[in-house]
Amino acid sequence: MLSEGRPFCKKCLLLDIDPEGLYKKVSELIEAMPDDVKADPDEYWRRLEICRGCSCLENGICRECGCFVELRAAARKNYCPSAYHFW
Repeated sequence: MLSEGRPFCKKCLLLDIDPEGLYKKVSELIEAMPDDVKADPDEYWRRLEICRGCSCLENGICRECGCFVELRAAARKNYCPSAYHFW
């Protein structure tokens, strides 16, 4: 079930659609990451903007690997799973 007032959008992040409060749960996981593990905030948002334009993004999930893109982008050591490694 999608949050009321938010349209269904295949090209959205969890932040945009938030089914069943999933974005809140993912956000809590990101907040719980130690600072030395987290990506710099500017890098995090840069990564998400790249993901927004990627054909593999669907409902906040990367179809390439199955991850929640917000969570993947939050960790410094992570990278884009695409063969092109967009970030």
